[in-house]
Amino acid sequence: MLRMRHLITLALAAFMLNGCVALDKYNALKLERDQYLERLGQAESEARAERERAKVLKDQLDALMAAGGDHQTLLQNLNKQNAELQAKLDELNRKYLEAVGRPPVGIALPAELDTALKELAAQYPELVEYDSARGILKFKSDVTFASGSAELTGRAKEVLTKFTQIINSPVAARYELLVAGHTDNVRVSNAATVRAGHKDNWYLSAHRAISVGEDLLKDGVSASRMGVVGYAEQRPVDSNTSAAGRAKNRRVEVLILPAKVGDTGEATPAPAPRAAKPAVDAVPAESMTK
Repeated sequence: MLRMRHLITLALAAFMLNGCVALDKYNALKLERDQYLERLGQAESEARAERERAKVLKDQLDALMAAGGDHQTLLQNLNKQNAELQAKLDELNRKYLEAVGRPPVGIALPAELDTALKELAAQYPELVEYDSARGILKFKSDVTFASGSAELTGRAKEVLTKFTQIINSPVAARYELLVAGHTDNVRVSNAATVRAGHKDNWYLSAHRAISVGEDLLKDGVSASRMGVVGYAEQRPVDSNTSAAGRAKNRRVEVLILPAKVGDTGEATPAPAPRAAKPAVDAVPAESMTK
């Protein structure tokens, strides 16, 4: 009886040992199978993505092949658009040079409009200067914008709102406006300025001019009256060798052109100017970091 029990115990032990070995093999096989299925699913997903990309490329290629005969037409249209844009830029440059090149021997604007602009500049001397002889309102960039930014300050928006009221008055409602952005010759290097889209002085000057133009539009100035251009450091009014000179060069000018736009879109002569002394430039703001 004792011997029989011993044999049974040995048999049970052997069975349990073999069972554990079989279970370990089962778990290992199951893990291997699961890993295989995971790799298979990933491969199928990647294959689907490649098929989709291939289809997109094929569709693009088919579109290009279908439009093969239109490439020359597309190129001609692009050249035409480029020529039209260049003509508009040339016209803006001509108007700008003509306006700033007027000899300071008399005002370019009617007396009522000239007086209103003088009063506006006198009210905000830290922010704007008014060139009465040439009909140009100059916004000082150091106080109109934050350093390296094209976002208008609240104070600048306040001035632009009042300027809009003047420029939309009956005496000035049909005068054209040219908004011109300018910088000093210091290269844009601030990473935050570049990330904001102002990659160099051309971008910064143009973006600041656009900000002023957009604010004028919001306040009710018609887009048909306005042009916007950026000159970077190409039109200095003072030397860039000093901080004071660079501060004066950082500006946005709003030129009130000496021609009025009639209802038909044709320009008509401006009222005859009267004699007046040119305005004196205010003290420039401190230098800023771009």
